[in-house]
Amino acid sequence: MREMQQTMKLFTKQLAREPAVLVTVVSTQGSVPRAAGAWMAVFARNVLGTVGGGHLEFEAIAEARRRLVQRESPSERRFNLGPSLGQCCGGTVQLRFERVDAADAAALTQRLAPRLAPLALFGGGHVGRALVHALAPLPFAVRWIDSRDEIFPAQLPDNVVSEHSDPVHDAVRDLAPGSRVLIMSFSHAEDLDVVAACLRRLREQDDLPYIGLIGSETKWATFRHRLEERGFIGAELARITCPIGLPGIHGKQPEVIAASVAAQILLVAPPLAA
Repeated sequence: MREMQQTMKLFTKQLAREPAVLVTVVSTQGSVPRAAGAWMAVFARNVLGTVGGGHLEFEAIAEARRRLVQRESPSERRFNLGPSLGQCCGGTVQLRFERVDAADAAALTQRLAPRLAPLALFGGGHVGRALVHALAPLPFAVRWIDSRDEIFPAQLPDNVVSEHSDPVHDAVRDLAPGSRVLIMSFSHAEDLDVVAACLRRLREQDDLPYIGLIGSETKWATFRHRLEERGFIGAELARITCPIGLPGIHGKQPEVIAASVAAQILLVAPPLAA
């Protein structure tokens, strides 16, 4: 995420001094290196961003520089990623070429901004802190929530906002639709209340694609019994992931847990790729 933001800043800064040709992946079919929305800016002497590398990118850069000199109108070109390009992906990529300059900078900043998927993280403990760092370079907008005052560090990654909520489960009501939820507060009682609030929201709106609870199978068995006492049924409880993280990764260090959980979310509830 930081790298994408930095590339965008460099792009607009250089665009203020000289024009470029913006190359954007419009659509794809089959196996390709980047998804629709990926882009690169081709200047006379350098390139920012990428549409996938390899001979595809070599050809696209050459085409862009030709258009930069000839000042051609925006248009698209289809590339087959087969033997003719020296690539064996086998898919096709539709690229759009458009000449841009300083007058386009503001619109491009809005148009090319990374699309961030909402993620709510309940708990500011050791694993929560490790997760914030693990998620920092990934395309998530993280809302970090805790009931304790002064629990959050002074410096946060650009894609993270912190929030004090007491009681903590009240924050579930106004989570962004589509939020991935991770629950790891300092208190099992708080964890239980947040899980219950998420289950109620699923009943009403069904708009939380992933709800993960830190803990062992024993913890989940206890929680399951208590949630059943609150009226939740098996099909609803099956929406909770506990334990969290990819199977087969058994390290207990916060950084290992964070890496495993981040990978699981990317696998089962991925953001839009580019």
